[in-house]
Amino acid sequence: MATKQTKRVQPEQHNDLLEDPSEIASRLGKGEAFLKQNSKVLAGVLIAAVILIGGILFFQINNQNQNEEAQKEMFQAVYFYEQDSVQLALNGDGINAGLLNIVEEYPRTDAANLAHFYIGSIYLSERKYEEAITELEQFSADDFLVQAKAYSLIGDANMELGNTDAAISNYKKAADYDENKYFTPKYLTKLAIAQEEAGNISEAIAAYTEIEEKYFESFEFSAARKHKARLEGLASK
Repeated sequence: MATKQTKRVQPEQHNDLLEDPSEIASRLGKGEAFLKQNSKVLAGVLIAAVILIGGILFFQINNQNQNEEAQKEMFQAVYFYEQDSVQLALNGDGINAGLLNIVEEYPRTDAANLAHFYIGSIYLSERKYEEAITELEQFSADDFLVQAKAYSLIGDANMELGNTDAAISNYKKAADYDENKYFTPKYLTKLAIAQEEAGNISEAIAAYTEIEEKYFESFEFSAARKHKARLEGLASK
């Protein structure tokens, strides 16, 4: 008679680290030994991390405080700028700081960044074109109106210097930067003029065409149609 074989159930294999106290003690012992052997290194890393974090926080707080102070001092300079008192805006009135002082005393602040825009536009009005470009290229902003205006002013300065290619590049940046119906047609008109100056007739026509097709309610629309027709006549000869 055949004997019935019973299937032996294999005991479950458990993690030695969880089940064996001696294994736990061994692992902990290794960890303690590592800490003892490398205590100086670990302490140095920890101190360096604390110093780094503290330095970052100090820089942020200090920069914020400086920016607040700079904005307060800049208020009068902006007022002078808006009143066309450009020398007072640049250099101050002996009591209040000028834009140049803001840039020098409060670098890397939002106020200094904006001061570069004001200074650049003043230099452009004074026909100091290279200085204007230097200042305006140091300005950057997320505000689509002001940033596009800065590109346009850099283009104007380069046109005055005869740097047509650089002017075209910056007018393109201005026209492409967050397009809108109020300012984009103006930048496209400048771009078309610069393209014609460079002898790029087809590109000039393309700029006028964009105004004609996309900004037909703009002030520039009629002039764009007229100059486009003129250039098309030249191109057909």
